[in-house]
Amino acid sequence: MLTSLKDTTTLHNGVEMPWFGLGVFKVKEGSEVIESVKAAITNGYKSIDTAAIYQNEEGVGQGIREAGVPREELFITSKVWNSDQGYESTLKAYETSLKKLGLDYLDLYLIHWPGKTKYKETWKALEKLYKDGRVRAIGVSNFKVHHLEDLLKDAEIKPMVNQVEYHPHLAQKELLAFCQKEGIQLEAWSPLKQGQLLNDPVITEIAAKYGKSAAQVILRWDLQNKVVTIPKSIKEQRIIENANIFDFELSLEDMEKIDGLNKDERVGSDPDEMSVGFTE
Repeated sequence: MLTSLKDTTTLHNGVEMPWFGLGVFKVKEGSEVIESVKAAITNGYKSIDTAAIYQNEEGVGQGIREAGVPREELFITSKVWNSDQGYESTLKAYETSLKKLGLDYLDLYLIHWPGKTKYKETWKALEKLYKDGRVRAIGVSNFKVHHLEDLLKDAEIKPMVNQVEYHPHLAQKELLAFCQKEGIQLEAWSPLKQGQLLNDPVITEIAAKYGKSAAQVILRWDLQNKVVTIPKSIKEQRIIENANIFDFELSLEDMEKIDGLNKDERVGSDPDEMSVGFTE
């Protein structure tokens, strides 16, 4: 059983990635993101997940510096945005993200959305960054099984991570099984469905049984499904509370009850239809 925020999963290239981290989607640049990142790191978080399109990489970097924890103890992720897809433009986008973050390297760099035509070219750029030792692990985000199958046909290096929308209403069983078979770590964004699941009667009943919050039950469900999870919060108390999930274990019966809530319902875009920012 996972017992602390320091617990890691080993990616297929041997890099250790924390099971739990802070997401900063829609966290405002400036003091909001700085304080959020600082609160997370000060309270034991090791993993922070941002992206170029979030427009808060500078604040994330500032929060990391102000928290005062050695860089090598942290796991920092960013993502290349749709309009930067392509070989040269991805290499350039990586340098821009590093510069904004004020870091020498990233622990994980992801293709944010597949799009239609450029992700193989973009992946080649990620492979170069990885081979050159500029990034410790590379992966994708929002890739469905068919995108992964297509990418794997030509990839020299298999993605280490696939970060997707994942929560009890979108359990993505087929994708999870595919990633596990291929040795690709699945990671959940929007694990609480932007708060929509917090009043679900099945989840609140299970939460009462364990003396936990609905959020804690959902995040524990992620971990027991072997899915890395990165809930977002800007309140220090909630950041601490979200991470307080290492002192209980959901029974098989309760896991199955939560599994039963799946309705293949997204809160974000469908990766096959996402076209924002693409120039293809």
